[in-house]
Amino acid sequence: VAAFVFAVLEGLALQKNWLKLEWVAKPAVMLCLFVWLYITVGLSGATLWFGLGILLSLLGDVLLMISLDRLFLHGLIAFLLAHVFYVIGFNIPIPAISAWSVILAILIGWGGARVIRRILTSVAASGNVRMRLPIIVYSVVISVMLLSAMIKLNDLSWNAGASVLVALGAFLFYISDVILAWNKFVAPIQHGRIYNIGAYHLGQIVLIAGVIVQYSA
Repeated sequence: VAAFVFAVLEGLALQKNWLKLEWVAKPAVMLCLFVWLYITVGLSGATLWFGLGILLSLLGDVLLMISLDRLFLHGLIAFLLAHVFYVIGFNIPIPAISAWSVILAILIGWGGARVIRRILTSVAASGNVRMRLPIIVYSVVISVMLLSAMIKLNDLSWNAGASVLVALGAFLFYISDVILAWNKFVAPIQHGRIYNIGAYHLGQIVLIAGVIVQYSA
């Protein structure tokens, strides 16, 4: 509840351009999620990696809040590592390959490739070629994170409610990054920052809620 309240306040801060409120509300969301994870299920095994992912997300939040342009690459690296940690958490233990996972991999890869191709075209047109490789690597990693979460929908070792939550949370996280990249590199989206942060925070809250439901059972 506290994380959700701070997420709403962050949206209000962006809409009203209240920088002081943003500096409090934005990092508070991830801090609340970390505390929630720690006091409910602790930090061991898979949950340790999710906790590290939260902290790296917090670092990325702060870096992009300081300067979305000047520190964009640094923030990208922080979130890249956060996704890597989430991937590790979702794959403890390593799931078996199934028809469901193969179909998901094809769909996510096909959809992601179409979006990233458009973004990379705009990046090249702007002359910002040094960002091409980081964007490609980040896109691959976040796609693997989404795939790892979606696979849980067919994983019998996962609670049904928990699997739905992590799948939805990962999807919202994925969409938030698409909005951010499109808004920054392709074309401005009206209220793009609000949509980006709203999807990001809701995604993180729902994802971590799913992890807690799974590991508190």
